[in-house]
Amino acid sequence: RRLRASRVLLVGMKGLGAEVAKNLILAGVKGLTMLDHQQVSREDTRAQFLIPGGSLGRNRAEASLERAQNLNPMVDVKADPENVENKPEEFFTQFDAVCLTCCSRDVMVKINQICHKNSVKFFTGDVFGYHGYMFADLGEHEFEIYGFPGKGGGEHSTWNFGGSFSYFLPPPPRPRQRVVFCQLKEALEKAAPKRIAPDYFLLQVLLKFRTDNGRDPSPQNYSQDSQLLLQIRRDVLEALGVGADLLPDEFVR
Repeated sequence: RRLRASRVLLVGMKGLGAEVAKNLILAGVKGLTMLDHQQVSREDTRAQFLIPGGSLGRNRAEASLERAQNLNPMVDVKADPENVENKPEEFFTQFDAVCLTCCSRDVMVKINQICHKNSVKFFTGDVFGYHGYMFADLGEHEFEIYGFPGKGGGEHSTWNFGGSFSYFLPPPPRPRQRVVFCQLKEALEKAAPKRIAPDYFLLQVLLKFRTDNGRDPSPQNYSQDSQLLLQIRRDVLEALGVGADLLPDEFVR
């Protein structure tokens, strides 16, 4: 019920953005705004299934609109061709949830702070080849835990009335639990090498590369980008206070 009453902002309409849009629309949210200021590239025509053929050079969000709307006519789907960096704070507060893809670290941190302050659910994620991440900040979130058979709750009963059958009486819910999510800036500044997978540090390096260069590393620029990645690796791991052995030089290959 809450999902179907939600208005969601989705930023970034590359491959991951298209998949998120499809799932939200089929789930039946009240409204979805797809925001992207970039133009359709040749890579998009191969990886983004909402963009029809012949859309090269069009705005990515606008090119995705028709196919997205056709997935579920009951959802109010809109396309916004503006740059998310130019949006004022009040723009984000009109949504129940904000989902970011294809954004730099600085943009993600800024928008997360806006959402956290205004109690807007925040999600961000991205994919870099075989590596990816997802982060959620739901602010103050309350939930209930119910027991299941064999896991500390409920009881079985058997009745005989023209034949025997059994049923399960679930236990009453436990007291409501409350959790406060941390913000993205805090999550990116913590390092616990024994508890965090090496991919975490790799994603930190890739996000800083995007923030510093306004693009992602490219195989066509391997000789230059690999050296930049190694330098960024040193800076990132030093700032986090962890050893370089957590991310060997081979990560650039």
